Amino acid sequence: MTQGGPPPRASRNDAGNDAGDDAYQIVDKTVCYDGHFRLERHRVRFRLFAGGWSEVVEREVFERGHAAAVLLYDARLDRVVLVEQFRAPAVDAPGGPWLLETVAGIIEAGETAEAVVHREAMEEAGCAVGELVRIGEVLPSPGGCTERLTLYCGRVDAAAAGGIHGLAEDGEDIRVVTMSADEAMAAVADGRIRAANAVIPLQWLALNRERLRAAWGGPG
Repeated sequence: MTQGGPPPRASRNDAGNDAGDDAYQIVDKTVCYDGHFRLERHRVRFRLFAGGWSEVVEREVFERGHAAAVLLYDARLDRVVLVEQFRAPAVDAPGGPWLLETVAGIIEAGETAEAVVHREAMEEAGCAVGELVRIGEVLPSPGGCTERLTLYCGRVDAAAAGGIHGLAEDGEDIRVVTMSADEAMAAVADGRIRAANAVIPLQWLALNRERLRAAWGGPG
């Protein structure tokens, strides 16, 4: 906790955005809930774009850990492997709570993002992942959640992909869905695929599909 005295002067990067810890001040934090996830209330102030400092503002911050997701792609067949499962927070969302997603999981302590996607691909889809291409890191909901999501595209053999998977002890009921890359992109366009962890990688695939097919054109 940092208190007392005027806030330090902030620096700016070349894009005109605040950079570094001297661009904001966390006045104090309160833990509101600490269970499977963690909810904190932060009182903060930060440098304004117009100059000077903001008033102290309150923001609730959801700590759920960081995650990794992988779009499973068979370049030889030009097919993607997705998973479908029930998501309780989406019960009121248009289209309902069963979502088509990429394989994904939380990064545990001491675990790399690459290890997560290899592990989750076997647990959720029964697929062994070959070569990985890193798409990038995104903030799915920065207005309230600290989560950083690292996205990959992974080379797989989709010919035998299918079935129902997941860990019984976690209450998982996960159905594997394979479709052509064209159908998947059409499903993004018409709203059948709504989860961001699938939408973003599929849009990336649309831009990089021919390059991957040239590189991964042999057996998955």
